Amino acid sequence: MADPVVSFRRDLSEWRIALVAWRLLVLQAADPVVGAGMAEHSTYQAHPWRRVEHTLGSGRRLFYQDAEALRREVARLDRAHKRIRGTAPDGRSYDARDAATRAWVLLTLFECVAAMRRLGGDPYDAAQLELAYEEFTSTVAAFDLPESELPGSVAELPDYFARMARERLEFTEAARYLLFDILHEAPRPRRLWFLGDAGWRLVRAVVARVITALTVADLPPAVRERFGLVRTRRAALLSWLLHRGAGAAVPLLPDRLRYRSPEQHGPSRWRPPRRDTREPRLDRFFREVLDQTGDGFITVHDLRAMAHNVCWQLDLDEAAEARVYEAFDGWWEQLRVAMDANGDGQVSREEFVAATLAGCDRDPAYLEQGLLPALRAVFTAADTDGSGFLEADEYRAVFGGPRVHPAELSHGFRQLDVDGDGRITMEEFLHGFTEFFTARADSTPGSQLLGRA
Repeated sequence: MADPVVSFRRDLSEWRIALVAWRLLVLQAADPVVGAGMAEHSTYQAHPWRRVEHTLGSGRRLFYQDAEALRREVARLDRAHKRIRGTAPDGRSYDARDAATRAWVLLTLFECVAAMRRLGGDPYDAAQLELAYEEFTSTVAAFDLPESELPGSVAELPDYFARMARERLEFTEAARYLLFDILHEAPRPRRLWFLGDAGWRLVRAVVARVITALTVADLPPAVRERFGLVRTRRAALLSWLLHRGAGAAVPLLPDRLRYRSPEQHGPSRWRPPRRDTREPRLDRFFREVLDQTGDGFITVHDLRAMAHNVCWQLDLDEAAEARVYEAFDGWWEQLRVAMDANGDGQVSREEFVAATLAGCDRDPAYLEQGLLPALRAVFTAADTDGSGFLEADEYRAVFGGPRVHPAELSHGFRQLDVDGDGRITMEEFLHGFTEFFTARADSTPGSQLLGRA
């Protein structure tokens, strides 16, 4: 029997939303504008777990905040989407601010919550579905979308999704990659460090098959038909067992375990210790920090993805966000000039490590040409009270997240807090990162800023 108390916001925060999270990503990526933007600007291939977290996290920000916080999140999305435009390989132009695309992305969130309830055996009845849609549209109104882009009532949703599947959606390369390939290549989440590389490869193979089968089984029939996908009996049984099992078990949990709060992040673990010299540190910095797309190179898009992540974590206003992006663009320009020998607009790991080592050895002020200005912008943005110090909560806001264990976060804070007074000055902040790039011994505090792994 359906729960008589209906709240779209509450259902969005329930943990079993994870069962339809991949379905949500595939549906969104099937829009040609979203697919083109992901191919050019997204880091989803290297950071699939972060992509899921940001997608669901943004949804929680939209539907769990007061009017002012909602306005800020919509403005943040507007600024982020303004940068996602260009020309796809097939010659079609795309712009993430396209009203039809934004409506589709938002409506897939509603549709996936409704699907979660339906597949779990506790579907909304007609009246509850109408109430949930009214709750949803009251928030979506903040985007000022044309009325023609949103179905006027929940009764029009089936026709909307059928029309989109028939007339607009495509089995884009991004959607295909999300469905069939990315999970076979996904990096190990830090919280699963104990599996090791061999253990993760085994688990990953099983997880990839399960999620692919589950997602195909759960996609709307019109979308499966458009993409030529077949829902096998085995996949249908898997879907029934997982959704009905979660639908029966999760509602029995106390609310503190059943629901995920808007800003809650799960713990992760640091990796086993490894030898830490200067060259391995730079190699790790390239792989874990700079190479946001995971393709073995860094480009302007990688640096802008880093800036985006900083701004997303801090929920900055437009002026502060612009300063962060400007500083990271300056950092990329320094990298490009110093390291892009063939002028192809990208820097390899080998080029980065060699040029950084040579630059730091040759010129004590080398880092001042790009990295340190970017770090100053991050410090200023994170110093939300303008005190000139980073307190522990401010440090946590920018460097914390679902991939960072609290102990690792505290360790990094202590490395930067040289005088141990419980706060970090700008000088301490910059000094720590300078040590990370220049210290030759792994006993130097700054060498451990990425953790003790």
